[in-house]
Amino acid sequence: MQRWKTFFGIRTQRHRPAAEAEIEIEEMRRGEIYRVHHPGGPPTGNDPKLYRSFVVVSRQVLIDSRFPTVVCAPILTRGHGFSTQVSVGIDEGLKHESWILCDNLVSLRKVQLTRFVGSLARSKVEELDRALKMALALE
Repeated sequence: MQRWKTFFGIRTQRHRPAAEAEIEIEEMRRGEIYRVHHPGGPPTGNDPKLYRSFVVVSRQVLIDSRFPTVVCAPILTRGHGFSTQVSVGIDEGLKHESWILCDNLVSLRKVQLTRFVGSLARSKVEELDRALKMALALE
């Protein structure tokens, strides 16, 4: 039997093996958006926000591994429409129109990514991939 539930704000899937013991398995996917409390520590002049949303951009193999961090791109409400920015909004679970900034990638601990906001559609993930290629000069 499988079903989705929320466990401390993390989407998890519950499995019941034959012995009826419950095992919680975290399900984090590339392209998911999470709200992070104080992403860089206490509020500073650089980022005074109490919360910041991020989209997970690491490859799925790394996300599924025991490695404690993943690479994320911040989401801000202001963007300039650069080729390294992707517009997102209500369709992705955000409160208003915003921008994924692929020029400002950060490494976050997986344990910080507990407040699931939403997921990018396949077309948005493809757009994100193009923006990441531009930001990292891979084309």
